[in-house]
Amino acid sequence: MIDFLRGTVAHRETEYVVLDVRGVGYRVFCANPFAVAPKDGKDGGEVTMYIHYQVREDAHLLFGFTSREEQSLFRLLLEVSGIGPKVAIGILAGGRPETIASAIRQENVAFLTKLPGIGKKTAQRMVLDLKDKLGAWTSADDDMAGAGFSLGDTASAPLGGGAWAEAKAALLALGYTEAEADRAGAAIKPKLQGGETTDAVTKLALQALFQQSMMR
Repeated sequence: MIDFLRGTVAHRETEYVVLDVRGVGYRVFCANPFAVAPKDGKDGGEVTMYIHYQVREDAHLLFGFTSREEQSLFRLLLEVSGIGPKVAIGILAGGRPETIASAIRQENVAFLTKLPGIGKKTAQRMVLDLKDKLGAWTSADDDMAGAGFSLGDTASAPLGGGAWAEAKAALLALGYTEAEADRAGAAIKPKLQGGETTDAVTKLALQALFQQSMMR
């Protein structure tokens, strides 16, 4: 059983990173490959990914997470009928673990159905199956709910600040031009529901850039 891997990122794709661990390359599927980076931000530094190891008849797959909390929530999501590893990874790409956990505890089906691959019935199953298992989780989002805020009612941040500003900075750091980043922002703006993490916005922008490059 593999609990975690520590190494350097040798390659990235839209769904996975290749983690070089002492000369061996491990393909690790994750919520946002472009957010997997050393804590000090320096290229070539070591990263730690917490691993869920899945064995299938046709493949052995590694799913990686940047925190224990993310790993724990992923494994809980797999307990819900209709949610497999790829859907669970998509859910984690759509919001912070504590935000998702809070939505489940609050039975906020409207918020959960905004997550990738989740319909109303699956959202209801998530609440039924996991609500009582998330009692130990604490989150500032619960305090917001108690103050009269709803996770599902958060307005989308303008494309000049917040998560988009950080996502745009990440795109520029990856070598994209200002114009390319702005085009990606314009493309994804209609898809933003509010409350998305920087990781989620960055992944959407990268997907938009890839689609735009294929249309040239």
